[in-house]
Amino acid sequence: MAFRTLKTFNPLPTMKNMGVFNNVMVLAIGLVTSGQSLLAAGGGNSSYITIAKQEQFDQISANAPVADPTSPFVFNSGSPVAMSFTPPGGTSTALTLAQGSNKYKYDESFATLAAMNAAYPDGNYTFAVSGASSFTLSLSGDLYPNIPQVMGGTWNSSGQLVVDSTQNNTLNFNTFTTYGTAGAISHMQLSISSADQSTVSISQAYLTPTNPSVFTSYSIPAGTLTPGSIYFCSLEFDTVPADNATAVSGDTAVTIYTTNTNFVLVTSGTPSGAPTITQQPSNQTAPIGSNVSFTVEFSGNNNVLVQWFKNGIPINLANGGNGNGPTLMLSNIQNSDAASYYAILSNGNGSYVQSNTVTLAIGASTSSSPPSFTVEPASQTVATGSTVAFNAFASGSPSYQWQFNGAPLSNGGDISGATGPTLVISGASASSEGGYACVASNSAGSVQSNVASLQVSSTTNIGRLINISCRAQVGTGGNILIAGFAVGGAGTAGSESLLIRGSGPALVPFGVTGTLPDPQLELYSGTTLLGTNDGWGGNSQIASTAATVGAFGWGSTTSHDAALLENLSAGPYTAQIAGQAGDTGVALAEVYDATPAGSYSPTTPRLVNISARVQVGTGGNILIAGFVIGGSTSRTVLIRASGPALVPFGVAGTLPDPVLSLYSGTTLLGSNSGWGGNSEISAAAAQVGAFGWSSPTSNDSAILATLPPGSYTAQVAGGSNDTGVALVEVYEVP
Repeated sequence: MAFRTLKTFNPLPTMKNMGVFNNVMVLAIGLVTSGQSLLAAGGGNSSYITIAKQEQFDQISANAPVADPTSPFVFNSGSPVAMSFTPPGGTSTALTLAQGSNKYKYDESFATLAAMNAAYPDGNYTFAVSGASSFTLSLSGDLYPNIPQVMGGTWNSSGQLVVDSTQNNTLNFNTFTTYGTAGAISHMQLSISSADQSTVSISQAYLTPTNPSVFTSYSIPAGTLTPGSIYFCSLEFDTVPADNATAVSGDTAVTIYTTNTNFVLVTSGTPSGAPTITQQPSNQTAPIGSNVSFTVEFSGNNNVLVQWFKNGIPINLANGGNGNGPTLMLSNIQNSDAASYYAILSNGNGSYVQSNTVTLAIGASTSSSPPSFTVEPASQTVATGSTVAFNAFASGSPSYQWQFNGAPLSNGGDISGATGPTLVISGASASSEGGYACVASNSAGSVQSNVASLQVSSTTNIGRLINISCRAQVGTGGNILIAGFAVGGAGTAGSESLLIRGSGPALVPFGVTGTLPDPQLELYSGTTLLGTNDGWGGNSQIASTAATVGAFGWGSTTSHDAALLENLSAGPYTAQIAGQAGDTGVALAEVYDATPAGSYSPTTPRLVNISARVQVGTGGNILIAGFVIGGSTSRTVLIRASGPALVPFGVAGTLPDPVLSLYSGTTLLGSNSGWGGNSEISAAAAQVGAFGWSSPTSNDSAILATLPPGSYTAQVAGGSNDTGVALVEVYEVP
């Protein structure tokens, strides 16, 4: 679990401060193709409905490219309209709508060609496209093109192609040997993109029969690229065994064999506005099976994108690690992890600085310096009987020992995690009050954290969730926005007054684009519909309650934003938001505690959980959940982001590498990119009734933290800038 306080990019929005939604930055720097064929993504001169098998390579020198170490083989499908496909002898799989676009897609990676062929054999594939009769196309013959390669050029020791942006530059490539001679269609494409994938976006595509001959070079005019900048590039060769231009009106259906080579291009010269590295990563030696982290710290522009590289190749998911962020976490390391590593830090337009190159060696730990705390425990005031979580994380692969008033703690009774980075105290009482500190040790020495004080209060105005919200792309069918929440709490009785809202048009004044024009809000208890609204109509009670609870105002009384004001007894509920006319767009679901001021007591039901399952996109379409803690004391929460853990429940197209980040205002409180079987996380999940995660090595992510009253946001994004279905949950831990 990586829990850190570095500010790596612009602040995430709080749901009561909508004005900063348009400043959200993507943490990941993705490769151009993100595992999908460029033809499948819309190359050529028309819309394509595709089923493709892809081989992926990386080029890090003038020599031949090497197989991509994390996703060497990818099966994918893409379509501009809803569709499903059925492989030979298999079952139907539906594509999911990619957020922020009008494309539906499906991707699955494999370690070997044999594994991909076993899951998706050659033969006839059935296409079931919305608005058309089903039809079949053949994907057979293993017509993979030869491996694309940049020929010659100047490559540095970090595996990057170097050019001078002040001069005209010509990139030369090998010949696509079967272009125009194999299959029904041939396609080749070069793409060059800046880190934000928008400042510079160069693409040249050839397609038969429009372009009967291949291109073997591409000229970049002087001044097109910026000095001291980094660009992510892809050269792709495609062979199309079969096509059908008549089955779906306006679209061409194709099957594809793709061979793709990714490479990194940098320009010489002095960068403008690049971050400044304040602490370099260091070499490490660690035994097989241990967890290792490399950290780079920096100052400068908040909109910093961090990408780690292993042996010159961008890291996505190797060994459960996440290659995006100031800390690279490698879990359960093996001999294959012994390599050289470095980080590139860039601003959105590509100006960059590269860290020192460091090595990981396999062997007994030989730390050259004692640990250094990157996260210190914070003092807390909690209500009597509450759970408290203190977090302390240190570099240097240390062991941990927590102390209470200077004496070592051991697990047992109300204490758990005494020898780990997260100390949990259950049922806090007067005897729990005092000072808590953590000692981190390795072979080079020990260091003690600051001392965090714990105070226990008997107040009736206990810390509690008073607002929970989720912003996401709303699709159709199974991809509408479904926000779950629970009302209750031990020892409570009666009902809770709640304001529930679905905003679409109301987000436009805050700079949010592509909003859902006509959100229809439905409230369910189980399968029972409790209420519905598709236009608030300026209801005075809704408006006054919104003002009382601090919700942002809706400017138009005739907008299609929707709201309900309900009194709900203890139990689980779902608020569902869909386009009334079956359309799509960004919407915000909010649930506010509308208990009258001064009337709350510990026996009053309260919000104890929020969850939302949506398709996670990139950029402004990542999953953002907000919550507010009210009252006068801190409250412990368990926040989880599930992707792989959803697969056993039959959820298709899950996000393979959810990265969870927690913010307070503009401060990044912590992030996690793989829960690692943490026993405190498991215990908290069981305590609150969350479904269990079966694999301790999965890329599902979680944070357990005690937070003072205030506004917070949790974001879920793909660690390698990919997309998929994810579930975010926020639980009150009693």
